[in-house]
Order: sequence, then structure tokens, then C-alpha cells
Amino acid sequence: MSEPTTAAQPHHDYEKVLKDSARDVASFDTADKSTVQKFRHFLHSSPSAVSLIVLVVSLAIFGALLGGKFFSAFSLTLILQQVAITGIVGAAQTLVIMTAGIDLSVGAIMVLSSVVMGQFAFRYGMPAELSIPCGFICGALCGFINGVLVARMKLPPFIVTLGMWQIVLAANFLYSANETIRAQEIETTAPLLQFFGQNLRLGGAVLTYGVIAMVLLVALLWYVLNHTAWGRHVYAVGDDPEAAELSGVNVKRMLISIYTIGGVICALAGWALIGRIGSVSPTAGQFANIESITAVVIGGISLFGGRGSILGMMFGALIVGVFSLGLRLLGTDVQWTYLLIGVLIILAVAADQWIRKAAG
Repeated sequence: MSEPTTAAQPHHDYEKVLKDSARDVASFDTADKSTVQKFRHFLHSSPSAVSLIVLVVSLAIFGALLGGKFFSAFSLTLILQQVAITGIVGAAQTLVIMTAGIDLSVGAIMVLSSVVMGQFAFRYGMPAELSIPCGFICGALCGFINGVLVARMKLPPFIVTLGMWQIVLAANFLYSANETIRAQEIETTAPLLQFFGQNLRLGGAVLTYGVIAMVLLVALLWYVLNHTAWGRHVYAVGDDPEAAELSGVNVKRMLISIYTIGGVICALAGWALIGRIGSVSPTAGQFANIESITAVVIGGISLFGGRGSILGMMFGALIVGVFSLGLRLLGTDVQWTYLLIGVLIILAVAADQWIRKAAG
């Protein structure tokens, strides 16, 4: 009876060797990939981490090249002043892109809202306390129309907002007759329109109320997106609208509310724009839509929807501001700024694709 056992033993040992070898190979692969995989999962769970890392590295590089000239309180707060409008408009763009949409009309809505505020105050003689809410109503109406066309009519967001951009841009010039309301007139008649241009000095730092508005808006939206049912629904709609609908989310109503709120935020940017430039100009903020998309993409918010952080958008806007100011202080041609920002955009999209695989 002992002979069959002895004959089967070599085969048993051979299987054991194979299993041990396979286990060793598997453990080697795991050890080899674990660091990269853990880092990718960390980036996937913390969408704003990439933009924060890039921001810190950018500050370190320009700080090393320029020294105290760059790290002065005035220079750093100047960056905040330069990106305040982009940050506010970028907040509106963030909400839309999180739903896998895009809004090309944000800049035009911002400018039209500012023109309405100015024209109602000067053409119709309304007090600024009433003309400013009229600008917010204008922004909300434009956003509402975008939302209805996207949610109810099922039209592509790119086409809808491209058309709205042209319509609002034309309405802006037709309504204003392409006339600028000068800063001196606003100072004497409706100074409240320039409210966000006023500043607060803290030592060598100069913070405008526009910068404070941007920071407070981003903080508010961060809380709403992360700690309210409405915020969770925004991510759900962007991730999978059909699954969101089946789970009880009214996707159409959500989309309309997102575009409408985006329009209101653009109106806030329009008010801040008046404070920034001092006047009401129909030609101001022509690249706000592109700048807002740039901030969102560099900020690590996925163009495919359902993933990202509003903080990342602000970091993305600050990265653009750091590059702009740093290269200007170095005396380089402004085209280098556009070149490097373009490279960052492509790298950000490539990084997003790589990070998304962590979810698989």
C-alpha cells in the first residue's frame, strides 16, 4: 500500500513548486507596482492633489529664480488679484464640467450682467442697490435657458453654450451700443458698482474684496459639494446620469439648477469685473470662458464628469497666475506663458486619464 504513495510524491512536489513560484511572482509584481498603484489611488481619491503639487513646485521654482522679489507679500497677493475673476467664473464652469458638460458662454454672461448693472444705473437712473440685482437676474436667466436646452431638449452642452455665447455677445454690444461707462462716472454716481475693487491692506499684502469673494465662494461650494445632498447629486449626474435617475435623482431638474446657479455666479463675476477694471466695458473679459476652462482642467477636474474638487479649480487658476507673474518678472516674452500653460493643459488631461484607471 506504500508504493502508490511513493509514486505520487514527485508529482505532488512538482505542483507545490509551481504554486510557490507563482506566489513568489505574484508577490514580486505586487511589491513592484504597489507604490505606483497606491500613489494613483491617492490621486484618484484626492483630485486636487495634482494641482496643489504643481502649484507648490511652481512657487518653489520661481522663488528660487527670483528670490524675495517673488515671495514678497505684495507679489503673492497680486497673483490673487489677477486670478480673482477667473476663479469666480471657474467656479461656475466647475459645476457644469462636473456633470460632463461645458459652458462656453460664461464669459459673455459675465460681461452682459455687468453691462446690465451699469446701464440700469446710468441709462434708467436706478440706484445701484436695484441695478445690481437686475444683473444677477440677467445672469440667472441666461443660465436657465442653457439648462433647459441641455436638460429638456437633450441638446449637446457644447453646441448650446456655443450658440448662447454668440447670442449673448451680440446682445451685449447691441444693448450697450458698444459704449463704456467710465470709472469717474461710476465713482460719483454709483460707487457700489465698484465695491469689489476696494482693497484691504494687511502689512505689505493687498487683498481686494474681489479676492475675498472668490475665496468665500470656493469655500461655500466646497462645503455644498461635499456635505449636502445637492452636491452628491452633482457628482452622481456627472458620473452616470442613468444610474442617478434610477436612484431617485431628478437629473433634468439638477442640470437646470446647475446651469442657473452658474449664471448667477457669472453675474457675481460681472460685478467683481467692474470693481477690477473700474468701468463697465462691453469688451472686457473676452477670454474668460477659455481662462475658466483652463483653470478647471489644470485643477484636475475630469472633463468626463463625476470627479474633481472645486479647490483644484482654484489651485489651477493660481498656477496660471504664478506662471504669468513669474515669467513677467523674469522678463520673458508673454508667448512663453501661453506655451507653458498649453503644455500644462495637455499634461493635466493625460494625468486625468491615467488617474481614472485607478477606479478600474
